Amino acid sequence: MDYIGLDALLMAALREDVGTGDITTNCCIPAESRSKAYFIAKESGIICGVDVAARVFSLVDDNITLSPQLKDGDRVNKGDIIAKVSGPTRSILTGERVALNFMQRLSGTATATSNAVASVAGTKAKIVDTRKSTPCLRVLEKYAVRVGGGYNHRFNLSDGVLIKDNHIAAAGGVAAAINAARAAVPHVMKIEVETETLDEVQQALDAGADIIMLDNMSIEQMTEAVKLIAGKALTEASGNMGDKDLMAVAQTGVDIISIGSLTHSVKSLDISLKFRK
Repeated sequence: MDYIGLDALLMAALREDVGTGDITTNCCIPAESRSKAYFIAKESGIICGVDVAARVFSLVDDNITLSPQLKDGDRVNKGDIIAKVSGPTRSILTGERVALNFMQRLSGTATATSNAVASVAGTKAKIVDTRKSTPCLRVLEKYAVRVGGGYNHRFNLSDGVLIKDNHIAAAGGVAAAINAARAAVPHVMKIEVETETLDEVQQALDAGADIIMLDNMSIEQMTEAVKLIAGKALTEASGNMGDKDLMAVAQTGVDIISIGSLTHSVKSLDISLKFRK
């Protein structure tokens, strides 16, 4: 894993958690104590963040050794050992929570993504994330989506043109927004526009949008929109997709299903770190 920029994030998390020192550990555990511990899955899912956890421990104390038993992307069942940790007891205890927080959250995103991908198996629809991510954790959360078998949407606002409802309102309409964008960006950059009605879909088509987002449409509306677009642009289903029947959405013929809940409200996978008695 590329640690450029990651170390600063992990160090910030450690400073937040440790403060001026781990009082409990330093009071209870002799400085010379050494221990072995295990990351154990407490429920089934897709593991993600093993390397991140290892990096957390190395930043706490480079005398800690983390030996992965599984790698990112592997499926685990309750009771499976994910990794073994050995080294100075104080250091392991100090880094435990931050390492677990990252691994649990990233594994939750990878698991949710894997489940979504499985839900549309046999269709052409791709599962993608959105920018609705945890502030400062986007690079890791989008990595977890890929580990789970999904794809990434824009990483940030500079990655591409995505004209949304507020852009349309401020620009004076669908066509006006698309025409302004087309005149300003290079010919190699695609333009996506959010639509909420079939009339807006037609406007986007007429203005030459490359990707048309079907936002908060019913299954029936999406089916009609896909027929109307007829392959002249890529189609993206969006809007509370985490609560929808994803197979039904995929069967409308859309190319992409974007799901914000993969990153903004995912349930962390239950993982614990247990010391060997």
